[in-house]
Amino acid sequence: MSNSTRKIKLGLFIQAAGHHVGGWRHPDAQAGGENLSLLQHIAQTAERGKFDLLFIGDGLGTSPNAAPSVVARFEPLTLLGFLSAVTKHIGLAATSSTTYGEPFHMARAFASLDHLSGGRAAWNVVTTSSAETALNFSKDSHPDHSSRYEKAKEFVEVVKGLWDSWEDGAFIHDKESGVFFDKTKLHYLDHKGPNYSVRGPLNVSRPPQGYPVLIQAGSSNTGQDVGAEIADIIFTAQQSLKDAQSFYAGIKSKLAQHGKSPEHFFIMPGLMPIIGKTEQEARDKFDQLSSWVDLSVGLDALSARLGQDVSKFPLDELLPELPETDGAKSRSHLLTALARREQLTVRQLAYRVAGSRGHGVILGTPSQIADHMEEWFAGNAADGFNIMPPYFPGGLEDFVELVVPELQRRGLFRTEYEGRTLRENLGLPRPKSRYARV
Repeated sequence: MSNSTRKIKLGLFIQAAGHHVGGWRHPDAQAGGENLSLLQHIAQTAERGKFDLLFIGDGLGTSPNAAPSVVARFEPLTLLGFLSAVTKHIGLAATSSTTYGEPFHMARAFASLDHLSGGRAAWNVVTTSSAETALNFSKDSHPDHSSRYEKAKEFVEVVKGLWDSWEDGAFIHDKESGVFFDKTKLHYLDHKGPNYSVRGPLNVSRPPQGYPVLIQAGSSNTGQDVGAEIADIIFTAQQSLKDAQSFYAGIKSKLAQHGKSPEHFFIMPGLMPIIGKTEQEARDKFDQLSSWVDLSVGLDALSARLGQDVSKFPLDELLPELPETDGAKSRSHLLTALARREQLTVRQLAYRVAGSRGHGVILGTPSQIADHMEEWFAGNAADGFNIMPPYFPGGLEDFVELVVPELQRRGLFRTEYEGRTLRENLGLPRPKSRYARV
């Protein structure tokens, strides 16, 4: 894409109780991850703002100290099936784990969502970092980091193979001849690999998009390699323009070896916008949100991301040196570097994580928020952003009503959707079936 046609991509990261741990306590917030009417309103508001996609994160467990936004929530594919019926254009992305799942189930579920939505499905491929998840799946131990990613690559290849089970146009529904489908366009996968043995074929026709859009969120060295190989979009967390530019350049440089074009691959860091009529009003909003944070929740969130129980450390001393974790390596490294750079105590870091979990936070007027986004976009630090409102629905409504028009005025963001499917709106080509006749 040339600079004259390149546009910012926008995802909405939905956590209905708000991304800021204190967000649910805001007077205008509608609390609850299982508030269906709120979730419908969120999806329709994001579509009114011409967002490319809405994204639902997921986890496979909970705890007494879990953040309000994740302590209880709907299974994402079930929820997106409902939201597909009350939206028309916006992409629908769900997190689903390759560590605790089966390729056939995954292929069938996402193919079904793509059909139900008319070609708007996306899969956020994760390997699950929480070791405790194993206990919910009849396992005594959690796979190590490298083996989780090796398994993920094979898992995705099997899923894509199953999506190709039926060629395009296989279902002809010819009443006169009595031929419902063309048997020559049905293919068995017959995959046999180190982790999976899957015969196929899938009992769902080829998805409207060919393959639903693939997203990956790992930022470790291994995660970057896998993301460059399998994904169309990378979700990431970056704190500074310089670090984001380095990450962006590194990922883009890996694409050619996988036959991919940089223009067809999008890097979207998370961004929490705190919007005010003035910069001071935005700062006051953020201070108010921070005053509502329960320290125990912040410590639990920090412990999960560092792979260490930080509550045992002196809270008002600097974060000590930590051993390497086998959990979420990239987020652990990011937060440790943040603590070292800003000389944050354990308590201060816990409150910071409670605010945005390591993602960027920008405070200011709509123009200042747009300035920040334009600087990162024009400076090859991001192709777009995964927007993380601190509370719902007001935090999203402010962004749609105040920031989106400013981005549109600058020619940085669409005024109408370009197509019908998510791939069309992103400008991504539709993958050909491996069995397609040349």
